[in-house]
Amino acid sequence: MNVILASSSKFRKQLLFKLNIAFTCISPNINEKKLQNESVTDYVKRLSIEKAKKVAENHYDSIIIGSDEVADLNGKILGKPHTKKIAKKQLSMMSGNKVIFRTGLCVLDSNTGKYYASVSNYNIFFKDLNNKIINTYLNNDDVLKCAASIRIEGLAINLVKKMRGGDPSSIMGLPLLKLISYLQKFNVPLMSD
Repeated sequence: MNVILASSSKFRKQLLFKLNIAFTCISPNINEKKLQNESVTDYVKRLSIEKAKKVAENHYDSIIIGSDEVADLNGKILGKPHTKKIAKKQLSMMSGNKVIFRTGLCVLDSNTGKYYASVSNYNIFFKDLNNKIINTYLNNDDVLKCAASIRIEGLAINLVKKMRGGDPSSIMGLPLLKLISYLQKFNVPLMSD
């Protein structure tokens, strides 16, 4: 069976390479608008499932991985900033606060439609960030396509007071520990098999 990552994210692609499995990437085109009264957890889980299902429409004999991540600041979603102006605003909002990075994951068998889905949470407690720190960070790291302007595997580690969660890879956009367990359920051969 083929393995397909339903994403165009170079960061998710880099993470999936760590599992040493052959895969292709296909970017799903879905509506990512949050539904009215939808919790942040339900939102990222739904998007992960929808991404996998969208790619499954045209790809049989495949195991499809869908994932989505947002930063949750007291119930407010901080997504990808796309501009430095928005990134600066996001970082100012996170200064001195706890932000929960919620990462949805779905692994789907395109032949049967069966899937496993979950959300991994990772808490990041930010230092107090002044304009100089924020500007230096934004001028030296590629974060405009990262949830809440944070690329923890890059320079963002300098902005953090402490972190807490079950899977550090989830903060980078793909919870590998959960992914491995789902792939094993679908008998995808992994290094430990």
